[in-house]
Amino acid sequence: MSLQKKIILSFLISSTLIAILAIFAYVNFIEVRKEIRNLELSDTLRSKTLQLRRHEKNFLLYRDVKEIQSVHNYISEIRGILVKNKGLDAGGRISNLQGKIEDYSQRFNRIESLAWEFLDNIASLKKSHPQYTVFFPLMESTFLESPEVNADQIRLLFRVKPGSPILFSLKELNTEITSLRKIGEEILILSKDLDTVAREKADRTIRISQTALLILFPLFLIVGFTALFVIVRSAVSQLKVIANAIEKTGKGDFTVLPAPSKHDEVGMLIEAFNRMERDLIERDKEIARKNDELLQGRKLASIGTLASGVAHELNNPLNNIYLAAQILTKEIQDDHFPDIVKETVNDIFSQTLRVKRIVGDLLEFARNKPPVFQNILIAPLLQDILAGLSASGDMEGISLQIAAPGDIEVKADRHLMEQLFINLITNAMHAMAGKGSLNIALSRQDGVVSIEITDTGPGIPDKDLSRIFDPFFTTKEKGTGLGLAIVYNIVQKHFGKITVRSAQGKGTTFTIQLPEE
Repeated sequence: MSLQKKIILSFLISSTLIAILAIFAYVNFIEVRKEIRNLELSDTLRSKTLQLRRHEKNFLLYRDVKEIQSVHNYISEIRGILVKNKGLDAGGRISNLQGKIEDYSQRFNRIESLAWEFLDNIASLKKSHPQYTVFFPLMESTFLESPEVNADQIRLLFRVKPGSPILFSLKELNTEITSLRKIGEEILILSKDLDTVAREKADRTIRISQTALLILFPLFLIVGFTALFVIVRSAVSQLKVIANAIEKTGKGDFTVLPAPSKHDEVGMLIEAFNRMERDLIERDKEIARKNDELLQGRKLASIGTLASGVAHELNNPLNNIYLAAQILTKEIQDDHFPDIVKETVNDIFSQTLRVKRIVGDLLEFARNKPPVFQNILIAPLLQDILAGLSASGDMEGISLQIAAPGDIEVKADRHLMEQLFINLITNAMHAMAGKGSLNIALSRQDGVVSIEITDTGPGIPDKDLSRIFDPFFTTKEKGTGLGLAIVYNIVQKHFGKITVRSAQGKGTTFTIQLPEE
């Protein structure tokens, strides 16, 4: 939303808040009237249920037939009230009370039926046992109050069998009367609960009305003016933040501002500024990367020129020393020469071979011969190299895993690519000391072929990661430090990129990215 609309809206809010308050008061008045109806309903139900229980107790105590009709009348009245006000049932209490009333009615009807059945049975006993006439009035007056006591007396006096109808009816009466009293208590609890809830809701609604009149009206006015103040103040503060960020950008500090929480004019300005900052950051990173590559290229070129001169100067005298060492090695095979002489000559010969290898690496590094590009399938080339290394026995303790689709090819110099892969794979084998897992994975995306070579060696320390492609940098006792420099030089000649990631104790992954064409 624009700032102009926000300002207009803030004034509209202030003018409409009073109308909102009036509507709230009207709605609250309707709610109060509804709660008063609920309160009247709950009070009526509570009164009716108390009368119902009173007549129930009178019937059970005095066996007054008039009380039966009163109980039925109150049940009917409560049913009518519940049906009429079923629409006011908010928490399911009326429905629950209806269920209890129906259950109560069924229990009472059953008690009434069992009572008449008992009286019929007791009349039969009167005829068959006239000698106990004095006990029958007492039983008839107390059988509803104490069914179990009467059952025990009948069983003892008249020696009635346990399964007889009169004992069965008394047992049923006891069960039904117990259930009836329990349900009656539940009905009273529910009616009291309805009354309590209705009173609480009425009180709460009245308190809300009072709160609205005493607090909401001035609060609404405060909110309106506060909204206007906040909108203006936030816009000014955000503009100050943008001004400071622009000043920092001019000094080379590219700081991205926090994402705006609101999409107004100032928010759109912040988003545009952040896009500009991100572009400047990317360009700055790209310039730094290009400078690093240029510096590395110049470093390699300078060292290559030096290495070429040094290698050519060393090559001739080194060949003479090598030939002399060969001749001496053959001549001292006779047992007349002391062992110290033989060891010294052998040491000269082995060290000469090492120096020749170093000179060869220097010449290879210094050679600036342009690559001869041709279409090369990477997977077969890797398989040939790995087959050669396996035949030499260097990979006996290494588990090899290759994920290389056979149709991935690049335009490259085959000889240089062989040298690149041999150097990387040999380095990985040396890092793992001949035991571990070597994984090679090829993939292709958007015209770029990625080659990942991962070992499970000890990893490269963080302090050495930035120097591993520098010529003559090595952590090996007998290394020349030219292997990875040669790899870097080959990748540059093929217009690609090489990166490395390593974790100490977990291994190292070299990733080479080459264009397909």
